[in-house]
Amino acid sequence: MNYLPQLLFILIAAIGSFLFYKKANEIRRNILLGKDEDLSDNKQARWKNLVLLALGQKKMFKNPLVAVMHLVIYAGFIIINVEVLEIVLDGITGKHRIFASLIPAGLYNFLINFFEILALGVIVVCIIFLVRRNIIKLKRFISKDLNGFPRSDANYILVTEIILMSLFLAMNACDTYLQHHLYSHYADVQTGNFVVSSMLQPLLCAFNFQSVALLERACWWLHIVGIFAFLNYLPYSKHLHIVLAFPNAYYARLQQQGLFKNMPAIQNEVLYAMQPELAPTDAAAPASFGAKDVMDLSWKNLMDAYSCTECGRCSSACPANITGKLLSPRSIMMKTRDRLEEVGKNINLNKTFTPDNKTLLHDYISVEELRACTTCNACVEACPVSISPLDIIVELRRSLVMEESNSPQEWNGMFSNIENNFAPWKFSPDERDKWVEA
Repeated sequence: MNYLPQLLFILIAAIGSFLFYKKANEIRRNILLGKDEDLSDNKQARWKNLVLLALGQKKMFKNPLVAVMHLVIYAGFIIINVEVLEIVLDGITGKHRIFASLIPAGLYNFLINFFEILALGVIVVCIIFLVRRNIIKLKRFISKDLNGFPRSDANYILVTEIILMSLFLAMNACDTYLQHHLYSHYADVQTGNFVVSSMLQPLLCAFNFQSVALLERACWWLHIVGIFAFLNYLPYSKHLHIVLAFPNAYYARLQQQGLFKNMPAIQNEVLYAMQPELAPTDAAAPASFGAKDVMDLSWKNLMDAYSCTECGRCSSACPANITGKLLSPRSIMMKTRDRLEEVGKNINLNKTFTPDNKTLLHDYISVEELRACTTCNACVEACPVSISPLDIIVELRRSLVMEESNSPQEWNGMFSNIENNFAPWKFSPDERDKWVEA
């Protein structure tokens, strides 16, 4: 028996799996560079979020047609992995359609027919999405946010999915054609024809059986090697959200939108100013306020950055972006991820982070972008996977104002009035209630 194909397959699978594990571990390390944040409360609500937002894609259904198309791709990607499992087991054991001998024939045929319908659906929807991006050119897909690799990335993924699904259907067409003609080992398994691939069989009549068998093997190898290649492309792509959407939805913040997280150090300063007797004698000054670089953000903010789908729904909903201001919530997330990746490469090179004279604030995200935000939460509401660009914007603005005293003149006047008059207006505190006498 020739074990060379099995050994080659195991080698490819081992290398592909190791490389993916290595990069996934780097991403996990990068996320954990962020500050600790406890998001383990109310597990019931969190599981509900995971099911509705990640699995059920609840927010996508605000546009039902697009939601259905996206669900077809998503379901195809997830469910067809059952067929990939069979291919992997076939590759390791050297068998052919191993599940066909382990489960009832009717169930097996039902599953493969279902997978083929999904595969055809994925091909059709991917073509539609390519048209939307490259011919119709929807506004959120031609934004300067996506200049360079991000624009190509989406096209690469869509084309790859079309190729993988086409290989799957072609493989099935060749396989069942050879089964029907009792050629070689294909005769050992008799599954019958499948609903979509059977339509391709007439194209095979022009070839001899040996050529069809060679084509079947070529499709089999290209399909599984393509999947391992896709697996290792995933961590470098926006499509990492396929994996991270689930934990990101589970760890979504559950508090009411628009509720700002106060800074205990600031609250205590105000308290001690009003009641000095409560101030501890050995209180240490806070190390810093807000966030200047990715390490100052929470791990959830950094997971948000890796989970971003770059769909642009946040920027399309942003009033500042709509009115032509520099702010783009999508760009905020992309720049945060770019900076985090750069920090990760720095750690890989030096074993620990070595200052590189760069920070997320200023070098990646500008003051003008941050000041344009109205904190309206439209971006948070629009995001299909519970990402919050607003959290990052607020933390960076806190650093600007409290660490650098960098704020517009109008803000400085308001801050001064609050500090001296306990109100935003330039009136003495003793005269604040004079209006009731009028």
